[in-house]
Amino acid sequence: MNHWTPDDIPDQTGRTALITGGNSGIGLETARALARHGARVILAGRSRPKLDQAAEAVRAAAPEARTDTLVLDLSDLSSVRDAATRIAETETVDLLINNAGVMNLPERRTTHDGLEMTVGTNHLGHFAFDAQVWPAVRRSPAPRVVTVSAIAARWPAGRLDDLMSEKSYRPMGAYAKSKRANIVYTLELARRTAGSPVEALVVHPGSAMTGLQQHGTGPLSRVVTPIAARLLMGSAEGGAWPSLYAATSPHVRTGQFIGPAGRDQTSGTPEPAKLPTGADDPAQGSRLWAASEQLTGVPFDLEAGAAV
Repeated sequence: MNHWTPDDIPDQTGRTALITGGNSGIGLETARALARHGARVILAGRSRPKLDQAAEAVRAAAPEARTDTLVLDLSDLSSVRDAATRIAETETVDLLINNAGVMNLPERRTTHDGLEMTVGTNHLGHFAFDAQVWPAVRRSPAPRVVTVSAIAARWPAGRLDDLMSEKSYRPMGAYAKSKRANIVYTLELARRTAGSPVEALVVHPGSAMTGLQQHGTGPLSRVVTPIAARLLMGSAEGGAWPSLYAATSPHVRTGQFIGPAGRDQTSGTPEPAKLPTGADDPAQGSRLWAASEQLTGVPFDLEAGAAV
């Protein structure tokens, strides 16, 4: 394929993008690029001051940008409900980008609702948010849902048995599960919305230095300095390329997994990537969907908000 860069993003005037984790890292870079190409961006995150700073950063990159902010804590289902309700009642969301996440928490922690924190935030929080914001997505004539996974989804530790890590907990094992769940969920969403205008895609950013690394506890994080880490890993700006490509390219199709084309798929032009073994199994997708509804207590009505 041709070498793609964010300069190739089509005009996004008239489209609204809602980006979780939009206050920093890949989410903020995604917002900047979409705003530069005319999109209105809604930045969602936990901290009001950080959201306000991020909105200023987007306007600095795109002075004509239209920005809004949304306080959203994916580890608290009441916050998820409140934020989603605010959007679902009046907004039209053309691009829903599930970007926020946590990684490598040193010990097993739980969310406000008693769910394992990593899977509870990275997958279940997004599942519950998507389900409740769905009327706003369905108002769009051409909506896309883009979920950010990771290379870790391919690790054997990413198997989705013991989803809540109740039998055993390993920091990066929980992260791998959450990122595998992102893929399995997206493919199931693509199957369930087949024949509708909705396009659901999942991406991995390669290796990018973002706020996730603040939770690092392994040997590498103790040895590698922040400056050296940035030399070893790609930038957040480059890490946003797969999300931007999936969100805007006319050449993608629903159900695709997009990642960088460079060596070891760590950086470079976005292209379709190899799925983790078994991630496209419809039976696994159905089981995860049902478990997600049960664990969050949120039914996902795909007809909600449909035009009549």
